[in-house]
Amino acid sequence: MKRSGPLYTLLAGLLLAAVMLSLNATTGTKSSGYGSGGAASVPPPSSPATTGPPPSSAAPPPAASTSPTASAPPAAPGPESVYAGRTDDDTAAVSISVRDKKAVAYYCDGRTRESWLKGNVEDDGSMRLTGSNGATLEATTRNGKVEGEVEVTDRKQEFSAAKAVKPSGLYRATNEVRGAKIDGGWIVLQDGRQVGIFTRDGKPSSAPRIDPATGAVAIDNAWLTARPVTP
Repeated sequence: MKRSGPLYTLLAGLLLAAVMLSLNATTGTKSSGYGSGGAASVPPPSSPATTGPPPSSAAPPPAASTSPTASAPPAAPGPESVYAGRTDDDTAAVSISVRDKKAVAYYCDGRTRESWLKGNVEDDGSMRLTGSNGATLEATTRNGKVEGEVEVTDRKQEFSAAKAVKPSGLYRATNEVRGAKIDGGWIVLQDGRQVGIFTRDGKPSSAPRIDPATGAVAIDNAWLTARPVTP
């Protein structure tokens, strides 16, 4: 009977071992989450997202210029000078308009003889203008006057023209009235006298008076506007 004591002790030990194995199977911790040292393996922290402004070295490209390339404005025309006068024999009138070394002139006897001429003005004030049918005008500007010689229809005449201030000066109107082409020219002298011719389909006749303030003129019961002539 004394030998049963160690047997009971062995049985009790086996029973305790069985209980402990059962307890570990139901409450144990998984070993896959640990490293070889038994400590939990912690993943490395992820890099924080960049939310601030980019580094100063990454400066944005300069904005494209939207302003158009500036261009020089066109040069303004020079001052205009207008001269009006009569031939030395007092049978016709001559008017010359000058701007930027260009000149246009009108010769008119108020009846049937007329001519429009144009050309350049030299640095010394001299000019040689030409018109249709061989008409010419040669003159020089001196002391506020233009003096020279004009030749129209093979007739040469000397003339002198002084500075003209509006409403005196040189005027022209072109239009079509009742199917007829109208072309009129007027010289308004400094004393208010007017000398002009208008042609209807190429046939010349004395021109009616214009209103120098407005340029209005009645031709064939129609109102036209005569405008100052410039080169």
